[in-house]
Amino acid sequence: MNINFNKNNDNLVPVIIQDDRTLQVLMLGYMNEEAFSKTKEEGVVTFFSRSKNRLWTKGEESGNFLTVKSMDIDCDNDTILIKAIPTNTVCHTGSFSCFGEKNVKGFLYELEEKINQRIDDRVEDSYTYSLFQRGINKIAQKVGEEAVELVIEAKDDNDNLFKNEAADLLYHFLVLLKAKNIHLEDIEEILLARKK
Repeated sequence: MNINFNKNNDNLVPVIIQDDRTLQVLMLGYMNEEAFSKTKEEGVVTFFSRSKNRLWTKGEESGNFLTVKSMDIDCDNDTILIKAIPTNTVCHTGSFSCFGEKNVKGFLYELEEKINQRIDDRVEDSYTYSLFQRGINKIAQKVGEEAVELVIEAKDDNDNLFKNEAADLLYHFLVLLKAKNIHLEDIEEILLARKK
């Protein structure tokens, strides 16, 4: 990485922190060469704090560290993108992200996109596409079966089987949403409205 730390008078470059799992933008900070080297060496994000005028490892006081998964620079070599796994909330306000909670999209959205792609592209050897081809009644029946299996596993003590049935139910529910031309975001909006 050839980062241009000399582009600005203060020898700092902006650093965007993104959750490696959900790709949600978590915060913005600044690094000088020393902070960048320390982050690279230790695998934990260290910034240069302009207010403290020193290196500052995110989480040094709160324990909410950012473990680095990958680092990239932009096309102008003057901004760093770090994908990290946060230990806990990132913002000093207690919010998961400094940009608020509203736009958190996790793996379920990625899975929804993959399901939609398999169906839209008519991937012939895909279980998803073959189920979709069987029609809404079969998809709804499958959701019902998975819900019953989840209830049965909930009564037992095998957490692994319960989690697998829960995953099956969520997957088939997403296929049903596609069949109904409804998006996960639509359901999320209803839940958010109920929260208020």
